[in-house]
Amino acid sequence: MNRITKTIVSIIGIILAIAGLDHGIFEILQGNAPTEGLIIQAIGPNHQMWQYGTEEAFTLLPTYLLTGLVAVSLSLALIIWSVGFVHKKHGATVLGLLFIGLFLFGGGIAAQVMLAPFVWAAARHINRPLDWWRKILPEGIRPGLAKLWPLTLALGSIFFLIGLFIAITGYVPGVTDDESILTVCWAFVFGGGWGMYLLTYVAGFAADIQQNT
Repeated sequence: MNRITKTIVSIIGIILAIAGLDHGIFEILQGNAPTEGLIIQAIGPNHQMWQYGTEEAFTLLPTYLLTGLVAVSLSLALIIWSVGFVHKKHGATVLGLLFIGLFLFGGGIAAQVMLAPFVWAAARHINRPLDWWRKILPEGIRPGLAKLWPLTLALGSIFFLIGLFIAITGYVPGVTDDESILTVCWAFVFGGGWGMYLLTYVAGFAADIQQNT
């Protein structure tokens, strides 16, 4: 088993589950109101903190309450699966199904579309030889690259969670313009979080190759 890849997948899976939980909790707070369409705003007017703080989501369910309950349940299941079962047989398949479920039932759009596919792809390598990565990662850079994964994983998680906080609250110290706040938010989520996570996967593969050599 590629243990470092497993660790990376588990931690990022938990981070994405937190994003699903945040959507689900705010949906529950909107009560048993009809969703009135496939695209909804997880944060309703009574809890919205800034112009763009609506947390858009997709749902196939008829009410906010039901959508939120399912999103929270799937998020908790994702945490449990990421920690205890993602390395088991069919681990990556179930992980992918949980991500799809979160997308379909109120767990958010951006994280599930932009980040989840890479977590699933990495999960498929937990119990597979890294022969392809061994070929494309020159032997000379593997040791240095392998040392990066704890740092890039930590930075990616911090950046993503800061971006999630800004998306909900609209709070950026010293910034009051909503358009600027939105730019900062996306910079943290995708420029920082997504970018660092991509590097983390590669560094993790390099570390597993080093350990298994």
